[in-house]
Amino acid sequence: MPRLLQRSFCSFLLLASFYWATLSAAEKADRPIVLAVHPYLPYQELQKRYQPLASYLKRVLGTKVVVRIGRDYSEHIAHIGTDRVDIAYLGPATYVRMVDKYGQKPLLARLEVGGKPFFHGYLVTRSGSGVGAIENLREKRFAFGDPASTMSHLVPRHMLLEAGLDVDDLADYQFLGSHKNVALAVLSGAFDAGAVKEEVMESFKSRGLRSFAKSAPYSEHIFVARSDADDEFVVTVKKALFGLAETAEGRGILRSIKQGVTGLVPVEDAHYDNLRSVLKSLSAHGVE
Repeated sequence: MPRLLQRSFCSFLLLASFYWATLSAAEKADRPIVLAVHPYLPYQELQKRYQPLASYLKRVLGTKVVVRIGRDYSEHIAHIGTDRVDIAYLGPATYVRMVDKYGQKPLLARLEVGGKPFFHGYLVTRSGSGVGAIENLREKRFAFGDPASTMSHLVPRHMLLEAGLDVDDLADYQFLGSHKNVALAVLSGAFDAGAVKEEVMESFKSRGLRSFAKSAPYSEHIFVARSDADDEFVVTVKKALFGLAETAEGRGILRSIKQGVTGLVPVEDAHYDNLRSVLKSLSAHGVE
C-alpha cells in the first residue's frame, strides 16, 4: 500500500475508534450488532450460511444482528482489531495474526466438526493426473486460495517447505481467492494440484478431485467478541452458541454454517500455539 494511502487508512481507523468511544450508551444500544465473517466463500453464499445464526442471536440479544462479509482477509482483521464489529468469525491463521497485531479479544467459541474441534488441510489433484506425493509437485502448476487462508495457503506452503520444496520449484503458482476456485481450477486442468480444506475436498470428490497429502490437525475456526464487550454480553453469547447443539433448530443453524458441524465449544488461545509455530517458520522463509 502506498505510504500516503496507508497513513490515510490509519487515520480513518483512529477516527472510527474515537467515534465509537464518544457514542452514548443509548446510541450504542440502538446500533445493530455486527456479526463479521471472513470471505472464504462467495458473498451471497456466506450471507445465506450465517443469516440463520444472525436471526437466532437477534432473538437471544433482543437487538438486530447484521452479517458483514469482509472485502478481504486484511480488511476483516482490521475491522475486528479496531473493534468495529461485535462478534467475529475467523479462520485459525486470521485469528493468530489478528491477536499478534491488535491484542487478545474475548473468546466465545470454536467449531466442532464431527465431534472434533480441529481440522485438516489437503493437497489435491484430479484423478489420473499422475501426482501422488508432494515430491511430484516439482515443475508442476499449483493453485492456492487466498494468501491469508490457513488451509488454502499457509499450512500447505509449510507442507511444501517441509518436503524440501518452495514456490520457486513449481512451474507456476497463483492465488485464486477461495477454496472452491482452487478445486474447480484443478479439475479443469488449469493447475496440476492445489490446496483446499476438507469440506471442499469432500464436496468435489465425486467430480474427480482426490487428495494426495493431509496436514496435521489444527484448531478449528473461532468466534470472538469486541474488546470492550461487557461481561454480560460475552456470557450471554457464549451460552447461546454452546446451546445450539441442544435443539433441532440449533443443529440446523450449525449445519447452515458448515455441513458436519456438531457444536460450538469452549476455546482457549493456547489451542492455536501449533499454528503459531507454523506461521513463525513461514516468516523465517519470508512468507507473511
